[in-house]
Amino acid sequence: MHKAFLAATAVAVGLSSTAMAQDLTVGVSWSNFQEERWKTDEAAMKSILDEAGATYVSADAQSSPSKQLSDVEALIAQGVDALIILAQDSQAIGPAVQAATDEGIPVVGYDRLIDDPRAFYLTFDNVEVGRMQARAVLAAAPKGNYVMIKGSPTDPNADFLRGGQQEVLQAAIDAGDITIVGEAYTDGWLPANAQRNMEQILTANDNAVDAVVASNDGTAGGVVAALTAQGMDGIPVSGQDGDHAALNRVALGTQTVSVWKDARDLGRAGAAIALELASGTAPADIPGAQTWTSPSGKDLTAVFLAPVPVTAENLTAVVDAGWIEQEKLCQGVTAGPAPCN
Repeated sequence: MHKAFLAATAVAVGLSSTAMAQDLTVGVSWSNFQEERWKTDEAAMKSILDEAGATYVSADAQSSPSKQLSDVEALIAQGVDALIILAQDSQAIGPAVQAATDEGIPVVGYDRLIDDPRAFYLTFDNVEVGRMQARAVLAAAPKGNYVMIKGSPTDPNADFLRGGQQEVLQAAIDAGDITIVGEAYTDGWLPANAQRNMEQILTANDNAVDAVVASNDGTAGGVVAALTAQGMDGIPVSGQDGDHAALNRVALGTQTVSVWKDARDLGRAGAAIALELASGTAPADIPGAQTWTSPSGKDLTAVFLAPVPVTAENLTAVVDAGWIEQEKLCQGVTAGPAPCN
């Protein structure tokens, strides 16, 4: 885990050391800043921009694709030199990329795919995240009835994750060891929607569910709430993002894994890449960049950071990395895994 952390950090540090450009402004369009993790990303971005003497401006689309388009127009009007866009809707964001391109402003598609070669793609390997989720759940429940709680249907990451999950589960499905008895997208990645979907699936199956592959920690929280209401908390459930509440659930034993995508690394890399592009560096010359073909067949320039699965076996690592305080991780835990024992 420590090696993965250092490798991801090296990307950002290496970029920022060459991007010390004064008087640059980087605009960030957030899809929904209410989610816990984006505040961590923002702080990491600001740390790189402050170090470079650059200015940070932002807007919150509040889960509205149309507002996000207006937000980007407003950021362009403010004279930004680069844009970082966390797309609420990967299809609807197209006019924003066009508007930025028309003004000569480079775009970083942040964390979620913007399927446009003009947008530099920065994310974690989300197919591998899906594999990690499924591996952890399958190890905990090698047989039984599975439920797949997917992400938002407007976010390509939802299908990347689901593809990785299926790769791992397919052999067990073919062998008849596991059966998928329910599957649902989660509109907006909202925990309340995930909880409602899970409740409906439990009802349809008379609670005959043995494991849940949930695609992020927010949806996992909704799933666990639905399971707890039925006295079923403790069956294997996956997630991702390393949300503090989710890591506490891992310590408590109500969530099996949270695939940790250290938002600090992603935020630092996003800001550093934006500065490099604003300074005239060609996308292909960004350190660590590769050509990646999207599901639609378009060739994008991308950087992928490495995720790390966090389970009861390696919870100490997130404390050692300064991601979460031990007291918060272990809240309510008695005789739990290290470091909560």
